[in-house]
Amino acid sequence: MKKTITTHTAEESMALAKKLGGLLTPGDVLTLEGQLGAGKTTFSKGLAQGLGVTRTVKSPTFTIMKAYKGHMPFYHMDVYRLEDSDEDLGFEEYFHGEGVTVVEWPQFIEEYLPKERLEITIEYLEEDSRKITFEARSPHFERICKELDE
Repeated sequence: MKKTITTHTAEESMALAKKLGGLLTPGDVLTLEGQLGAGKTTFSKGLAQGLGVTRTVKSPTFTIMKAYKGHMPFYHMDVYRLEDSDEDLGFEEYFHGEGVTVVEWPQFIEEYLPKERLEITIEYLEEDSRKITFEARSPHFERICKELDE
């Protein structure tokens, strides 16, 4: 199932992500794709707010993963630097843990990702407008996508 929503400001993108964050459950894995500057970090900040994270969320580009405390743990991964790595860094611990995991640049660790996940693609349209596409890879995420309309 695919769902596309267009936002016209960074605040709208964050509000959509915050709503999504409020619908997620422990063990949920989301992948986040988009060009540099598309708004992946902005979206992640909104997700964190929906999960009750109060700390400032920053891109984990140089650390690969940052963990935040909220209503449940929020694991924010940027695996761009793992493009040519075959090393298993213990992803399963996060993917099947007690928190929500967001993976930026998921194509670099495709073989480690769970089959059941929510794939999110953010496309730059103009100025602050973004086309955000959600592709649900399980009935659980299909239900969540439907709730985004309510």
